[in-house]
Amino acid sequence: MATSTVKKLALKMPVCTSCSKLIPPYERGVKFRCPNCGEFIIWRCYKCRQLMNPYRCPKCGFEGP
Repeated sequence: MATSTVKKLALKMPVCTSCSKLIPPYERGVKFRCPNCGEFIIWRCYKCRQLMNPYRCPKCGFEGP
């Protein structure tokens, strides 16, 4: 008798740095490194980008539009 194994994949969705909401795969979110320190990856959801909500790098404190 053959046994099959089922692997469960965990999908970790990114979180918007501005509004702290999950960014689903189908949404047009973006990620980029902090313009100041380059050490932290900043995620922005589509809505925060359109509304120009500010974001802050938790590593160096840089604030951007």
